[in-house]
Amino acid sequence: MENIYLIIVVILFTLAISDLFVGVSNDAVNFLNSAFGSKAAPKWLIFLMAGMGVLIGATFSSGMMEVARKGIFHPDMFVFSEIMVIFLAVMITDVILLDTFNTFGMPTSTTVSIVFELLGSAVAVSLVKISNLGGSWSELSQYINSEKALAIITGILLSVLIAFTVGALVQYITRMIFTFNYRNNMKFFGALYGGLSITAITYFILIKGISGSAFAEIEISHGEALGEWVSNNTGKLLIFSFIFWSIFLQLLKWLFNLKILQLIVLVGTFALAMAFAGNDLVNFIGVPLAGFSSFKTWMAAGAPSPEGFSMAVLAGKVSTPTYMLVIAGLIMVTTLIFSKKAQSVINTSVDLARQGEGAERFNSSMIARVLVRSFSRFHNSVKNVIPPTLVEKVHARFEPASSEYNLGDDSPAFDKLRASVNLLVASILIAIGTSFKLPLSTTYVTFMVAMGTSLSDKAWGRESAVYRISGVFAVIGGWFLTAITAFSIAGIVAWIISVGGMVMIFVFIALAVFIVIRTQIVFKKRSTNELFEDDETITEMDGTEKVMEKCRRLVARSVLMANKIYSQSIESFLDEKRSDLKESLTLKENLNKKSKKQKNRVLNTISKIEEDVDSGHFYVQVVDYQRELAHSLNFLVEPLYEHVNNNHKPFVPSQVDELQQLKNSINNFYDFAVQLIKENKFASINDLIKQRDDILVRLELMEISQIKRIKAGEINTRNSVLFFNIISETKNMLLHAINLIKAHRDFITVTRKKLVKP
Repeated sequence: MENIYLIIVVILFTLAISDLFVGVSNDAVNFLNSAFGSKAAPKWLIFLMAGMGVLIGATFSSGMMEVARKGIFHPDMFVFSEIMVIFLAVMITDVILLDTFNTFGMPTSTTVSIVFELLGSAVAVSLVKISNLGGSWSELSQYINSEKALAIITGILLSVLIAFTVGALVQYITRMIFTFNYRNNMKFFGALYGGLSITAITYFILIKGISGSAFAEIEISHGEALGEWVSNNTGKLLIFSFIFWSIFLQLLKWLFNLKILQLIVLVGTFALAMAFAGNDLVNFIGVPLAGFSSFKTWMAAGAPSPEGFSMAVLAGKVSTPTYMLVIAGLIMVTTLIFSKKAQSVINTSVDLARQGEGAERFNSSMIARVLVRSFSRFHNSVKNVIPPTLVEKVHARFEPASSEYNLGDDSPAFDKLRASVNLLVASILIAIGTSFKLPLSTTYVTFMVAMGTSLSDKAWGRESAVYRISGVFAVIGGWFLTAITAFSIAGIVAWIISVGGMVMIFVFIALAVFIVIRTQIVFKKRSTNELFEDDETITEMDGTEKVMEKCRRLVARSVLMANKIYSQSIESFLDEKRSDLKESLTLKENLNKKSKKQKNRVLNTISKIEEDVDSGHFYVQVVDYQRELAHSLNFLVEPLYEHVNNNHKPFVPSQVDELQQLKNSINNFYDFAVQLIKENKFASINDLIKQRDDILVRLELMEISQIKRIKAGEINTRNSVLFFNIISETKNMLLHAINLIKAHRDFITVTRKKLVKP
């Protein structure tokens, strides 16, 4: 029996290490999005500040571990075997849930996930216990601390609304004072702004870092604890801090031309990283440590029957060894630096807040469109009341240097002034919430502050507002989904283990491993696709040869994909293979999304092409014809799939023969087109056009044959509509394919002229 529970403890710690990886990958967005989005410093320096904050914050976590042991349920109502089931269900669910969110680049709250997993598993185990004892469900309140769950839900709503509103208001005032051309104003007010910001961040570190940590109990003089001394002298500390930092920053500005905003962003990143580790480390290792503490207590009691050993001891205070906190901190820092999923989650937040234009991550939704229309009408009505001169003056304060934010991957998504406000407001709100013992989520606060500041900065213009707002609602929806999913899955897992016995533990461990591996494959596949897309994107660093090579790859891949989609669709349709047709639909969607993304990027791309206007003109044509080619395939494949999916009659033998011959001709056409593109044999385009014309003649003959079949009554109306659609879309596809290759030829020809100029 002892060996079984020892194995469970080992499993808990193994899951804790995995949870540290997936949890940090998600929560890194809390403290890295401002520094990364503003390009405030080199990545190594940002990681250094964040890593130091995480390590120091990890040692502050000891006092926060209580929530895992007694914050959600009453441990004295459970026995050892039940407690271990609760903890196992929580860790299995947490790893699966957070890894899934990371895979899709969606930030969520690890605090909410762990709380609702504890709640769900504790409720499930409680109900099983009540049922076995013959009790009533009304007794559940004796087992569960329901007030904690209600406080968390209230905290979600409050933190979302308050953080967004305060972030928008503070950014509006700050931008009114400094404008987007803030560098001149920083010469005069930079030290005061820096003093205020770092003082606020200092307040955040003192209140958020010291409160609840192991260091809060250190006696400094006359028996007064450090935490108590900080609380009693907070006012003085803040006043002296503001005076010191203002003077010190001004001296550094005069002597070394210090970039004050860069310092604020780095210090703020350190502070939020420290708070994250100090507050959220419990989310990853609190439960395994509680399980380990339970196991030690049980063993110390002589390993009595696990079904009868009460866990009332968990209600007491138990300190966490510092070495465990340091080890956890090192794992977190390692994950922070090397996790690709962390970068994916950060990109979601940065994309929603960026100042410049570009491809949007989310599609528009109805609620976003309604909100944008309503806000536009409200804005216009207010604008009509305010004097025009005042409107112009205010508008001038918010006129961004747009070129600064449209330079591609190397340009900042927003400026350092907004980044500093993000960190400043988030720090103050979290510190205030902590001082009033309000259950705030650092993820919710930092994300919503960033969204509020981007709204004030007019980053959500008419070209992007519906997409950004849809994205915000998608993320917020994910937060509430986190609570519901965490509660449900953890409850189901705990219930099945309680009823099915210990063997179910290993079943769920295997399931968790399978899901994590599966999501990793999905993430890797998506990352590979993104690398291909990045490889095709033209940047200002590309020389003329590189520009031509990227365009050549873009066109060649489009033609190859079109050939594969067409051939596979016709073949699958004739063989009535629904699964293969479904795969063709997926390939068609990928080509469609890729062509749409290329078209959305065309403005940035042609601005980076150093050649003359004609070169940019032909590149636009390349992208346009690629998009039209994708449309033709879209209108071809979907009716074929619908026909097979609805089990309609297959084509008659004569139609099958004609389509097989057509497919072979199209395949030969595309093979020749790819060879022409790769080898730059533009002189052979006429030969390709000749092939196209021969296919068009074949299509005309197919139309005539179909009309004869109609007159002979061999086929029905549905068959005719589909057959004529195939012919029509094949014609369109061939037309756009030839135009795409011609545009590519013209682009290469014009671009190459630069190489031969003296």
